[in-house]
Amino acid sequence: MAQLFFRYGAMSSGKSIEILKVAHNYEAQGRKIALLTSNVDDRSGVGTVASRIGLHRKAMPISEDLNLFNYVSELNKSDVESGNGRVACVLIDEAQFLKRHHVLECAKIVDELKIPVMAFGLKNDFQNHLFEGSENLLIFADKVEEMKTICHYCGHKATMNLRINSGKPVYEGEQVQIGGDESYYPVCRFHYFHPNKQR
Repeated sequence: MAQLFFRYGAMSSGKSIEILKVAHNYEAQGRKIALLTSNVDDRSGVGTVASRIGLHRKAMPISEDLNLFNYVSELNKSDVESGNGRVACVLIDEAQFLKRHHVLECAKIVDELKIPVMAFGLKNDFQNHLFEGSENLLIFADKVEEMKTICHYCGHKATMNLRINSGKPVYEGEQVQIGGDESYYPVCRFHYFHPNKQR
């Protein structure tokens, strides 16, 4: 039975490497996937799923006005007509940047096309507010799973993302600032508030 999955984790929790692994596993079995990512994250180029360990792959960039249900329906239709088979799974990276309508379209893909959708992304931003995409995935997903990583400072479980500028924590600013290890640390709650203290 198809379901809408949301797998979230702090920065450096392996979300992108996991989505690439899932894509590989489907395709190794001869099954077709639709791989998408937000067009907001352009660190490796728009429409690229890239992990910190160097693996990367092209994906369909999701713009604000893209209708995911229509896109997958058309992809499914052209695949069947060409003899390539139906889409077996929809995989979405950087899902925190989805809009509410995107998440509802994902639910429609699951409910009407009977295709599972797996969305991977951050839950909260650097101020510990939910992203729009994450909030709606938490509401509408059939299954929510946390991907774990450790705190940059102490090795305890990281649940938050600390924005860094020139080695100093940043607690104010725009919600979206694209960056990687140079801009964000995965941290536990204690070190989010006290990055310079021993736990």
